Amino acid sequence: MKQGEQITLDESTTSTFGTDEIIHSNGWPLSSQLSPALLGEVDLPGDKSVSHRALIFGALAVGETRIDGLLEGDDVLATARALTAYGVEIVRDGPGRWRVWGTGIGGFKEPASVLDLGNAGTAARLLMGVATHYPFATFFSGDTSLRGRPMKRAMEPLIEMGARVTTRSGCRLPLSLIGSTQLLPITYTMPVASAQVKSAILLAGLAAPGKTSVVEPSPSRDHTERMLTHFGAEISVVNDAESTRIITLTGQPELAGQKLSVPADISSAAFPLAAALIVPGSQLLLRNVGVNPLRAGLLDCVHEMGGEIKLQNARNLSGEPVVDIAVVASPLRGIDVPADRAPSMIDEYPVLAILAACADGQSRLRGLDELRHKESDRFASILSGLLAAGVSVSNEGDDILINGRGAPPPGGAKIKSHLDHRIAMAFLVLGLACRDGMAIDDGASISTSFPDFVDLMSSLGARIENV
Repeated sequence: MKQGEQITLDESTTSTFGTDEIIHSNGWPLSSQLSPALLGEVDLPGDKSVSHRALIFGALAVGETRIDGLLEGDDVLATARALTAYGVEIVRDGPGRWRVWGTGIGGFKEPASVLDLGNAGTAARLLMGVATHYPFATFFSGDTSLRGRPMKRAMEPLIEMGARVTTRSGCRLPLSLIGSTQLLPITYTMPVASAQVKSAILLAGLAAPGKTSVVEPSPSRDHTERMLTHFGAEISVVNDAESTRIITLTGQPELAGQKLSVPADISSAAFPLAAALIVPGSQLLLRNVGVNPLRAGLLDCVHEMGGEIKLQNARNLSGEPVVDIAVVASPLRGIDVPADRAPSMIDEYPVLAILAACADGQSRLRGLDELRHKESDRFASILSGLLAAGVSVSNEGDDILINGRGAPPPGGAKIKSHLDHRIAMAFLVLGLACRDGMAIDDGASISTSFPDFVDLMSSLGARIENV
């Protein structure tokens, strides 16, 4: 992608972006081997969740939004291309530096073709919320993984607000959504905490008169609420006596273009952080990491496991808390992770499982049914991958029990990633500490969130190679 290039969605780009044939055509088998100490200072890719929202809110605002530090992974580029299909002008000025000229709420044009969102579940659900603003049909599709993920929880409140949706069986993509010029504000009680579903409702509520409220049974990541405030929307958040959280948005605001800096993604930072903890002698400094308290559950787990990490230079970046994280290789102990921590670290369970496999004693990861419905069935992938690596692991219902022996397992297995970037990176990290290393069948999905993962880890001393 070139500096100053305007992002367009013409016939040529739709035929080569986000398709199974291009992204996963021949696979990208990788192996990781027992490595020397990992040393250095690390600049990590921008936060994926914040990057999606920066583009979307910039497109819904009036005027120019400038974004610095945008993640340029496949998932976020899918959002950029979808927005250009809606008629939004987006230009890349250089690495991580983007400009968006917003159309205002209600200013999008009807897309000329299907929105192919690749593997980007966040993009799909958030843009469905935006699509409710318009009385024309938007057609959503994606790769094999995304087409297999259920959309019912996001669809139900949008239909209640006035959208008409047609899907294939199981409420899965491809689907068609026709919005309305007379959207209804609603108060919606979430059956399960989900930042993506909550965000879809709030995005729809931008075009509805009056107040739209979301009631969460437990807090989920709040990037949408923070960014709505940053762009000038009227939004309130109330925590009631029963530990539920009520977010209320006043509809039909005029959002104004902003300057945004995207912090480094804690979900990406989790991989070098975990690698440094389990590879003897390692010392890393991870810079500019976003530590939103509703995203930082992994750091709580690492502290409880006895991992030596220090949070330094705390500051604020465009409404998000940011720190530098110093991490040193440490002996770890098994812990019991409560189910109510899952919303703050749902994407980090694969790499937490790797830490638990190297810890001393049993770890119990509770209440993980949500892992069955991510990019892959991560619940099953964690169990099968650890077993293959020589770890004693089992499950009781939605809990995963990992019996660590105070040292890395022997490894030596080849893991199926199931097109899941976090499974792929987690088991490559494990291989860095295993006597016999580890391998994955396909690392192509890593580009969805961490395009430079292999190069960055190699620069720190990790032994990761093409097979």
